[in-house]
Amino acid sequence: MAVQAGKSEAVKSQEAERSASSKMTYISVALAVLFAGVAIRAYNNVTPQRHEIPAQAQFISQKAFNVLPSVLPPDEFNLTNIFIPPGYDLAALMEKPFHVYDNEFYDVIGPNPTLTLIANGGTNPLFHEAVVWYPPTNEMFFAQNAGAPAAGTGLEKSAIIQKINLDEANAVSTRRNATGSVKVHVVDSQPMILNPNGAVNYRGQLLFAAEGQGPHKTTELVIMNPREPYNTTVLLNNYFGRQFNSLNDIGINPRNQDVYFTDPIYGHILNFRPKEGLPHQVYRYNDRTGAVTVVADGLSQPNGITFSPSGSHAYIADTGAQAVFWGVNATSPSTIYRYDVAEDGTWSNRQTFAYTHTGVPDGIHVDTEGRLYAGCGDGIHVYSTSGTLIGKIFLGEGSANFNFAGDGGMVIGAETNLYYAKIAATGGMYMGDF
Repeated sequence: MAVQAGKSEAVKSQEAERSASSKMTYISVALAVLFAGVAIRAYNNVTPQRHEIPAQAQFISQKAFNVLPSVLPPDEFNLTNIFIPPGYDLAALMEKPFHVYDNEFYDVIGPNPTLTLIANGGTNPLFHEAVVWYPPTNEMFFAQNAGAPAAGTGLEKSAIIQKINLDEANAVSTRRNATGSVKVHVVDSQPMILNPNGAVNYRGQLLFAAEGQGPHKTTELVIMNPREPYNTTVLLNNYFGRQFNSLNDIGINPRNQDVYFTDPIYGHILNFRPKEGLPHQVYRYNDRTGAVTVVADGLSQPNGITFSPSGSHAYIADTGAQAVFWGVNATSPSTIYRYDVAEDGTWSNRQTFAYTHTGVPDGIHVDTEGRLYAGCGDGIHVYSTSGTLIGKIFLGEGSANFNFAGDGGMVIGAETNLYYAKIAATGGMYMGDF
């Protein structure tokens, strides 16, 4: 019995050791799993989320789609498609349209951003381009799409200019759909601006880039009185006797107040302007001396244009990938370039600022902090000053142009739809009569 008892004690001792060893192993494994989980969470949250996400916003983790189970070939998925992150569908993305990709975007949208549909044109692309705010009357002007088959505009008839009153838009900004509540007024310019596209504030009036109509009604820069009778005056219509191609968009440098404008060939592509007779360039116009100079070339389709708040940098959207009736070439630029602007107004040091993943970057604008906003294939993309995508105002459809409107307002043209957003950021490019 004694021997049996002694053996039992030994077994007990061995079992106790094994139990203690098992417990230590379990604790080690548990700690390893815990530390791994912490490491994974830290890795997945390089940019941690804020706890308070506004009601119409949602955080989109870019790490969640760094690796996809299947990546479609280019003929099945390219710049013409809207990217939907894993775990979402289009309805979910549209339900909360302010998409936070980086914490900096919270500074853009503020605590309670809203997006409201304020007008619908049916099949008519009434809300295309030339989105410009006129503060003295608190009105936003915009232009119909020129060359769109659904509108019948271009060669046979000109696109029109329209406007809304922002007091009416503000009054319905808490609603998601307020179509019919904001009146859209037709602006009858005299003489008529033929196929207007880009527009800016200019010496207390509005300056339009008119694409022209046919070979004998050339493209030109036209000043319009923003009040009735909407009288117009041509500011510039040639480069030493040669027609421009199809003037598209305009920017005014806040440092020297010179007018800069882009000249792609979209009028020709859309069949209402002749074949181009000049390179696809960016020009500068000094209205004090009348001098017209080229500041940038080597671009495919120079389109949107804007400047940093200080005027020390210029941005150009090159939309060469989108040739409309001629098709899409995904290997051509869908790119925003940044240039250094010297004190004398000349440009240098072109750098790639951003490449858009959905559609092409058309109209571009900056806020007072220098962040850049671009109208793209699924809405408005917002970039930090270093070119990082920090968020979107997601429409589920393309926007060719938009603009800031007063304190935290933004009007967004989306062809057949017109939206009004309320955010925290404001634009700083209105300079009054300068």
